[in-house]
Amino acid sequence: MSDETAQAEVTALQAALAAEHAAVYGYGVVGGRIGERRRAEARAAYDAHRAGRDALVRAVRELGATPVAANAAYALPFPVQDGSAAVRLAARLEERLAGVYSDLVRATTGARRADAAGALREAAVRAVRWSGQSVAFPGLAERSGEQTGAAGTAPSATASASR
Repeated sequence: MSDETAQAEVTALQAALAAEHAAVYGYGVVGGRIGERRRAEARAAYDAHRAGRDALVRAVRELGATPVAANAAYALPFPVQDGSAAVRLAARLEERLAGVYSDLVRATTGARRADAAGALREAAVRAVRWSGQSVAFPGLAERSGEQTGAAGTAPSATASASR
């Protein structure tokens, strides 16, 4: 593997890790606002993103890099004051994760690429479950015309955890 290819892989892994950190934070907010009927679904997604985050930390370390740390807080893309907004936030988190994982698919090969494709698929399925809508090419259509950043949330020193 060339140095340039290895660096592209590390960069994509770090972006996916940052997105998973943001998703874990976001699902903390979702869990605090979601209705009882969908609480188990939110908890399962939260657990999946924690596991994804942990796997990405290991992958970054395997490549000899220091994993990007989570921010203390994240600015949400809109106020999340009720269950309906929590559902919209969960869908947005998953859509943005699909975009980051599509980049990881492009930057990796072998087992890492298969893992990234699986994570892309899981994010796309969760996005459909939350939003009730699908797109032809998950991870690509959501990104047209927007800057994704870390799962659609920007770091903010003033944002506080709404857990």
